[in-house]
Amino acid sequence: MKQRILTGDRPTGPLHLGHYLGSLKQRVELQHTYDEFLIIADVQALTDNFANPQKVANNITEVALDYLAVGIDPAITTIFIQSQIPEIAELTIFYMNLVNLGRLEQNPTVKTELRQKGFEKEIPVGFLVYPISQAADITAFMPHVVPVGEDQLPMIEQTRDIVRKFNSLYGDTLIEPKELLSQYPRLPGIDGQEKMSKSLGNAIFLSDSQDVVREKVMRMYTDPNRIHPTDAGKVEGNPVFIYHDAFNTNTEEVADLKARYLQGTVGDVEVKEKLITALNHFLDPIRARRAEHAQDMPAIMRMLREGTERARAVAHDTLSRVKDAMHINYFK
Repeated sequence: MKQRILTGDRPTGPLHLGHYLGSLKQRVELQHTYDEFLIIADVQALTDNFANPQKVANNITEVALDYLAVGIDPAITTIFIQSQIPEIAELTIFYMNLVNLGRLEQNPTVKTELRQKGFEKEIPVGFLVYPISQAADITAFMPHVVPVGEDQLPMIEQTRDIVRKFNSLYGDTLIEPKELLSQYPRLPGIDGQEKMSKSLGNAIFLSDSQDVVREKVMRMYTDPNRIHPTDAGKVEGNPVFIYHDAFNTNTEEVADLKARYLQGTVGDVEVKEKLITALNHFLDPIRARRAEHAQDMPAIMRMLREGTERARAVAHDTLSRVKDAMHINYFK
């Protein structure tokens, strides 16, 4: 039997090129060799969108459309909605007894996101404990592997801590998952920041039109020390060339642009025009598939319902095993 893999996204907006390079591309490949479960983590999204739940609800289908558009196949990948599986919440409650407050506060991923979201003084409890909820998300489906970026490694280690603690107390019940790091580099934002992010407003979305892609690329950061097109420029770490390396399949063109940029014989406009062409060539078939699927939204909802029903059956079995191990499955 195939090993199981679990991954997913928070539905806080449509997915972008950073998602594609960091996870979606890998998921499309892995679905053929693993039993792939893909969670749309709306409960996690509510931890910092609690005042606007409609935003989260609206983006569930947007994320689902992006999945289908890039090639996720619901016939072999189980796509499901987190909030519709109450077993996850029950597991979260049990796991809360296995983690102390200091461990949560020192989680590097949580600390970084608390700063980014301005929660230093008033930390929602739901946000602070979401590593525990994430551990429930993972263990509910008994995956052997969880694909993550480096910034999420502390979350996986938190899950493993909980699994080890549970198994030491109650006997071997849960699978301790292994991480699978993305093989692709992190894509910077168009503003030059280290990470492309929906919340930072520096992303190119998979659903952006050709005109929107053009507008965003034309305002992308390049080499800040290059004033004139005749100045020798820096290629390494230059966002425009990072995007060229990731999405421009014309490697000879990219090599030529780099050489001329280093020599000061090509301007930023030409480099960006070539990138616009490459990105739109990459995105055109994704846009077309997305538009086709969007014509039948009832089918999207059926897909989500069926995937969620399959996932819930797995989570129900896991919860039953957990209760058996804890000797609290009173009415079995």
